[in-house]
Amino acid sequence: MRPFLGSIFSIKNFLTWEFTSADPVRSVLPLELIYNMPMSMLHWVWAEFREDQVPMKVVYNAMRVMFFMGSFILEDWAIHDLIPSPKDRRLAVILVSSSYVTWTYQTHTFSNSIETLVTLSALLLIQMILDHKDRTSPQKSAVLGGLIVFGVFNRITAPAFLFVPGLYLIPHFIRKPLSLLGVFLGALLVSTVAIVNDTSHYSHDGKTLLLRQLLFQPIITPLNSLLYNTSPENLALHGTHPRYQHLLANLPLLIGPATILLLTSPLPNLRLYSAISGILILSYFTHQEARFLLPAVPLILSSIRLPASKTLTQIFIAAWIIFNLTLGVLMGIYHQGGVIPMQLWLGEHLPPPTTPSQSSSNPTFPNPLQNFNLNPSDHELTILWWKTYSPPIWLLGEPLPLDESVPELKTIDLMGSPVNDMLTSVSTAIGPCSAGNNKSRNVIVVAPASAQALDVYINRDRDRDKDRDRDTAIAAELEPYPPANLKIKNDLSWDVIHTHRQHLNLDDLDIPREGLWGTLRRVCGRRGLVAWKVGRICHGGDDNNNNV
Repeated sequence: MRPFLGSIFSIKNFLTWEFTSADPVRSVLPLELIYNMPMSMLHWVWAEFREDQVPMKVVYNAMRVMFFMGSFILEDWAIHDLIPSPKDRRLAVILVSSSYVTWTYQTHTFSNSIETLVTLSALLLIQMILDHKDRTSPQKSAVLGGLIVFGVFNRITAPAFLFVPGLYLIPHFIRKPLSLLGVFLGALLVSTVAIVNDTSHYSHDGKTLLLRQLLFQPIITPLNSLLYNTSPENLALHGTHPRYQHLLANLPLLIGPATILLLTSPLPNLRLYSAISGILILSYFTHQEARFLLPAVPLILSSIRLPASKTLTQIFIAAWIIFNLTLGVLMGIYHQGGVIPMQLWLGEHLPPPTTPSQSSSNPTFPNPLQNFNLNPSDHELTILWWKTYSPPIWLLGEPLPLDESVPELKTIDLMGSPVNDMLTSVSTAIGPCSAGNNKSRNVIVVAPASAQALDVYINRDRDRDKDRDRDTAIAAELEPYPPANLKIKNDLSWDVIHTHRQHLNLDDLDIPREGLWGTLRRVCGRRGLVAWKVGRICHGGDDNNNNV
């Protein structure tokens, strides 16, 4: 979404390293088809009825609804046509539809969600070709070739799930070479379009794309991605895992009790072989996230049988319902669940209207200089995020061109930085007190309420909210914190400006020190994502205004 948001909605945007590196690893072709076209249509429809800008909340929810509908419609359609047996088909549709993965991960605007739909569609085409071995099927073959290449330009892992099913096509290609030619032509066509599109998009000189550049300096993003992801040094930057992570941890996390049925009563078919090949190939790479296995979930759930025993079947159904309700609530609502709502809230409350006329016509739109006691002489507002997922900056909806009369929003993602590094970044952003001016710079820190490192110098007694008082009581019962090497900043003031309670930071578990019950009480009891207005206490001048 990010490469097109700024141009479509005229907002400030930030591109990640995948798009800005010397060798970009993300193709823009899938993004143009999946994101750019729907967002452009939304912008056009909105402009027909409204004169204001499309709220980023509307854009976000529209894209989520689109992925939700696409997942249910396309997944169900593919599974319905892939499974010939009505009994097996009903079970597969029920399991896939009731899986928390379908209504959490699969409805996110992930490239993995697109990969799932591409994999199922490609398998359906392979099945159609195999069911009519006596036909050449050049059209289906061409579409298959183009679809596979499209999947590669979306994620280079797409062939992993199609490797074994592709082997089944070799005898057919030997008998019907024109079918192989169709695959080649379809793949060639989509590859050419993607490479031309990417080379044109990433050419920063602003000149017309030349044939010489395409021939001798083409930008092939899947190749760049493959080279990047096969480097151990690069993978270490994103976190490395043991090669059994997918098999022993990620897969059970996604399918829960269905793992037992996969081991005890599998239904051998092309879908199962596709899932197995994908999991095994992806296990070679040492950076392993659960979302990488999204395509395997519907493939496996459509390739298992219920136990022959009625009692065991009832036990499985109960376990399946409990598992998906629990994980659905945890992963769909609470796990890092405050990042998007917090960013939307900041976007709605911090930027002022772009023109005075908008301010007078929309009195409910807040003025940040009044509501948050910001320094009007500072034309930059820094928002630091700590111990959260990377916040989507585009959700702030900061309009372009920027109005120099109001603070510019600057976002710094501290990720899981050590607490001392976080404090240094906050202190640097605030800056020192200047002579004759006791107002420090505008800084907001967003962090989980369960982060213990903040307890030692945030004066929680000043917060009158009952939930915060309860959090303080829970914190008091825990083992004293912080570690000995923590540098306490006594000259900083922290004032809560907003809290979103539906947020859990599962990366903040500390079972060895607190024990299981203690860490759960802290992380769950002090759930929430908090935004603090942070300032330096500057002594001098009017001491009553010492927290900005």
